[in-house]
Amino acid sequence: MIKTIDLTKKYGDSFAIQGIELDLQEGDLFGFIGPNGAGKTTTMRIIATLLEPSWGEAYVCGYSVHTKPKEIRRLVGYMPDFFGVYDDMTVLEYLHFFAAAYRINGQTRRDRVDEMLEVVDLNFKRDAYANTLSRGQTQRLGLARTLLHDPQVLLLDEPLSGLDPRARIEMRNLLRRLGEMGKTIIVSSHILPELADICNKVGIIDRGVLNVNADVDEVKRRVREHVVLVIQPQKIEQLPQAEEILAGHPSVRGIQRGDQSLRVILAPEVVDYSDLPTLLIQAGVVLKQFREEELDLEAAFMALTKGTSQRM
Repeated sequence: MIKTIDLTKKYGDSFAIQGIELDLQEGDLFGFIGPNGAGKTTTMRIIATLLEPSWGEAYVCGYSVHTKPKEIRRLVGYMPDFFGVYDDMTVLEYLHFFAAAYRINGQTRRDRVDEMLEVVDLNFKRDAYANTLSRGQTQRLGLARTLLHDPQVLLLDEPLSGLDPRARIEMRNLLRRLGEMGKTIIVSSHILPELADICNKVGIIDRGVLNVNADVDEVKRRVREHVVLVIQPQKIEQLPQAEEILAGHPSVRGIQRGDQSLRVILAPEVVDYSDLPTLLIQAGVVLKQFREEELDLEAAFMALTKGTSQRM
């Protein structure tokens, strides 16, 4: 759906972005992370055909930004960080105005506007003037406008910026729903935790260079030195027995005992630990929980970028 090859934008002697390589498929939700001025907006504007690259290539649904910009604009919905609303228009009038600009007319337009108001949960504000909306409601209105022509690709520049905690949660839930609808989404932020739990792919950009570009799970695997298991017996009194059994196993590097569970650190080379639960069960230990410990995504990024993300 979105593919960039050596995408570069240069102003004089300075690079806004340099050598950006992306490959996103249908349904991907790509978290584009980086400090202000890192190159996120430049990349998104080029993909949206609003800015020409100095060199390199970008494709959207197979169309090149150099040769097929009109076709791309029909397929892309771009929502900038800040956008104006018309003071003398209600929410309903605002969406009808932009639907008409997309040449959506008649009953189709009325149905589409009503549908988008439901999608972004703004139907209760349909008759309110656009300039009276809160920041969160304005962002949802902007997203409804972006979705009017049913784009396959969404480019959302800092959609969570300036929102209160409740509005951020609502917007994240909405982004999840759009991903489930098969939309390919690039959503940018300068704050990692805002996107960590909703994206399946992530990239960290700093000073125009994409330092990290991978699936979320791959990022975690690349920085994990040891597999860590969380093991909880059905009966708490069996904790010492489980610890004793595992302590002598060659795959186990160390064990930390908690009040109700064991945190078992495996040796770096161990990837197959399927014999451990069997060993415990054969010894009579009934397991309530046996799982691999989740690696915190933000900690993974910090380790992978070796401090780059500290400047965000």
